Amino acid sequence: MLSTSAITNGLSRLRENLCELEKVVVAFSGGADSAFLAWVASDTLGVEKAKIVTAVSPSLASDERSDASLLATEWGLDWMEIETQEMDSVAYQANDIHRCAHCKDALMDALEPLATELAASVVLGVNIDDLGDYRPGQEVAASRGARFPLVETQFTKMQVREASRHLGLRTWNKPAAACLASRIPYGTKVEIAVLTAVERAEASLKRLGFDTLRVRHYESLARIEVPVDRLSEVVERRGEVVRAVSAAGYRWVTLDLEGFRSGNLNNL
Repeated sequence: MLSTSAITNGLSRLRENLCELEKVVVAFSGGADSAFLAWVASDTLGVEKAKIVTAVSPSLASDERSDASLLATEWGLDWMEIETQEMDSVAYQANDIHRCAHCKDALMDALEPLATELAASVVLGVNIDDLGDYRPGQEVAASRGARFPLVETQFTKMQVREASRHLGLRTWNKPAAACLASRIPYGTKVEIAVLTAVERAEASLKRLGFDTLRVRHYESLARIEVPVDRLSEVVERRGEVVRAVSAAGYRWVTLDLEGFRSGNLNNL
């Protein structure tokens, strides 16, 4: 756990960074990192200089979209939704190892006109731990002028969560929730039906109480990842689990004994 002084110093660096940018458009998925950045930006610069934007596409789970809206209302953010068009890209749908790059291109296509209109910088909630994963989208966003204030001020994922808790933000312990397309192995086409199946399966498992999870898609087979300490519970409740996932259209339901690993399909 970080000391109060360490948290305070980190927040001071982040606020100074945002003040140097003057005006920002924050890409806001509602996850712990983007929520923290959105709140601090709005609190530091004021709502008139911090536009908070949620990118909406079939890869955004409906519960994440709803929670982003709730957070914006709770925190009094100047918030809006904007549709991104990555599903129109043949390259994105092909789902090669550069899928995230195509997605970030679509995100920047949507945010750049707004940032230009407001004379603001596009900022993303990337932390320094994210730099160790394979995320080609970060390079694309940076090449198009996006800034990463959490990286620039040396925030790790743990520090984001600790600072969020210090500020009383309910997102401090929110489970990581990557886009639905991240559940699809490279080489398998990204289609609406596939994204819908994954979303339905995960939503059903969350209703059973499994908050931190992934359902990896392999055609008719679903591979479930939950934290290692909950593997036995999945087995004990296998009837409920199988019914929940099968109802989403999967014929075979499997459990990954290695447990939950964020970014698991990025192991190239």
